[in-house]
Amino acid sequence: MPTNFSLNGKIVSAKSAGDTPLLWVIRDELGLNGTKFGCGIGQCGACTVHVNGAPVRSCQTPLSTVEGKKVATVESLSTNNSHPLQKAWIAHEVPQCGYCQSGQLMSAAALLTSKQNPTDAEIQEAMDGNLCRCGTYNRIRAAIKTAATEMRNQA
Repeated sequence: MPTNFSLNGKIVSAKSAGDTPLLWVIRDELGLNGTKFGCGIGQCGACTVHVNGAPVRSCQTPLSTVEGKKVATVESLSTNNSHPLQKAWIAHEVPQCGYCQSGQLMSAAALLTSKQNPTDAEIQEAMDGNLCRCGTYNRIRAAIKTAATEMRNQA
């Protein structure tokens, strides 16, 4: 039986087995490749997506648990890099290899949904589970602060 949920604002019907990790449904069945496979055990954060607004590790989220829910991937931010986080990421030259960036962006987006002016400690806590092999953590923190400022100014 198909699993129906909203993916980036569109209702989709996934035919994969209910115990299939959401990551593979998003990538292989639904064709969105922004969400990355990193470790497969939920510890690196590369596969982070939002389910009903909360960041989750899609490699550890069974498809059956998203029935009727709203799932958002990095593609939901914007298709032309116009989201404040994407602009800040570019301005601060955050990505090096770039592999972890979709998960970093989705964790940052969840943070800025709940905290309009996050402190360094709040940024650290929100981003703690997202690993960056290139070590651009200072740039990530600066980009989040820049995006937060832009988002407050837009409000």
